Amino acid sequence: MSKKVSKVKQGKQGKKEVLYARGKRKESIARVVAKPGSGLVWVNGELLTSGDWRFKEVQEVFSLVPEVKFNFFARVSGGGVKGQVQALRTGVARILASVLGEEARKSFASFDRSLLVEDVRRVEPKKFKGPKARARFTKSYR
Repeated sequence: MSKKVSKVKQGKQGKKEVLYARGKRKESIARVVAKPGSGLVWVNGELLTSGDWRFKEVQEVFSLVPEVKFNFFARVSGGGVKGQVQALRTGVARILASVLGEEARKSFASFDRSLLVEDVRRVEPKKFKGPKARARFTKSYR
């Protein structure tokens, strides 16, 4: 494992190597654990199958790298469904980039930078003189 990647932690569970990573998107947080296996993805105890649209989003990560030899177990919370899936993609991609090295990192970055870097944008808070963050109440004379 490269020393540059501080976002991926390494641990041992029994005799198997275990990798941990986190992905965030909007209000969603995905905590991903990778164990040696055949490339299955479990989210909140549910296996993602090829018919599921969430699996297609995560499959983009797997299509950019050679054969994946890990099973991924993720706990995802917060936000909406789409944000959760994008947070999961980030967590899985970080683990694969730390294991496979610099060429995997370059292929992820050229495909989509958000696979490795969390999106820091957040919702702007509502202000006191309007219905939303930037919009203002209109004046009416009638």
